[in-house]
Amino acid sequence: MLRIGFDAKRAFLNNTGLGNYSRSVIESLSLYFPGNSYLLYTTKLKDNNRTKGLLNKENISIRTPKSPFLKSWWRSRFVVRQLKKDGVNIYHGLSHELPIGIQKTGIKTVVTIHDLIFLRYPQYYKPADRKIYKLKFRNACKHSDKIIAISEQTKRDIIHFFGTDSSKIEVVYQSCDASFSEKRNEENLSCIKTKYQLPDDFILNVGTIEERKNALLIAKALKQTTSEIKLILIGKETKYAAQLKSFLKQEQLEHRVIFLQNVDFRDLPAIYQLAKVFVYPSAFEGFGIPVLEALYSGTPVIAATGSCLEEAGGPDSIYISPDDETALAKAIDKILNDTALQTKMTEEGKMYASRFTEEAHARNIMKVYESLV
Repeated sequence: MLRIGFDAKRAFLNNTGLGNYSRSVIESLSLYFPGNSYLLYTTKLKDNNRTKGLLNKENISIRTPKSPFLKSWWRSRFVVRQLKKDGVNIYHGLSHELPIGIQKTGIKTVVTIHDLIFLRYPQYYKPADRKIYKLKFRNACKHSDKIIAISEQTKRDIIHFFGTDSSKIEVVYQSCDASFSEKRNEENLSCIKTKYQLPDDFILNVGTIEERKNALLIAKALKQTTSEIKLILIGKETKYAAQLKSFLKQEQLEHRVIFLQNVDFRDLPAIYQLAKVFVYPSAFEGFGIPVLEALYSGTPVIAATGSCLEEAGGPDSIYISPDDETALAKAIDKILNDTALQTKMTEEGKMYASRFTEEAHARNIMKVYESLV
């Protein structure tokens, strides 16, 4: 039996992205390898619909700092004492970092690196943030026994930017929440459609509305599509959203784009299933979970070339340059006007996505752990 510790801060405090990844890893390992003990180290607890799978399980224990002060220091340094006291065999930093000094304890360590976008596109990050990230990521890669990269693209970046030995890095693709593969009935779809006032036909994009995600390309493509299909953008808005809205107003496209924020995660699968096409023209990603969510949902995908999205979308999705709105418009029209193509992309996409199950994810991570003991 292994005693495996996790940096669980984001599992409890983040509702998207790194939080989803952290919860998925812990919950799937707990389910498929119940004989181990899983210890979660977090500065704070939250009990909500997203974290219920981490609470009240016999093989999961939760540790928080005893003192309400210096919580960040506890997570980054003082937690090492608790790990030794708890007899942890393996510690997994689920989001790019490891506590200071853990390499001196004899505890085996694994760190997941999701992406190095802050090095590839430094203009999207504040100088202070870049400096902190680089220090944390580099140290974690240097001192860990194994590195999990979530894509081949991320593995290449770790080697390129940090000079890490490739033999130390294992690519373990992420899984997708199983709820996206559950076919919603007509009553549920109708309810969700009414709740969010969705049109009959729409293109969907899910993710933070920021420059790197490149939603402006979709807006530009709308001008060239042969139909008046609408676009639904789901995600937190940044300053970039103002630039996007300015373009829509200038081009008289405001009536064709609907912005949605704070969408209940439980409603997302139905929205994906209602969409005609999912478009994800991001300039760069570590993996691209929304692409996988779309495939699980049976929605045809158009994504951008240039990073790892081909890894997430598989051979039957359509890929365009992140700078080519004309190619994107043609791809949208091609799918909308060809029912046979829609069927093929749906069926092949689901088949490709089936390799990214939670069980497969858990087993591949466990192989990494077992290689250390």
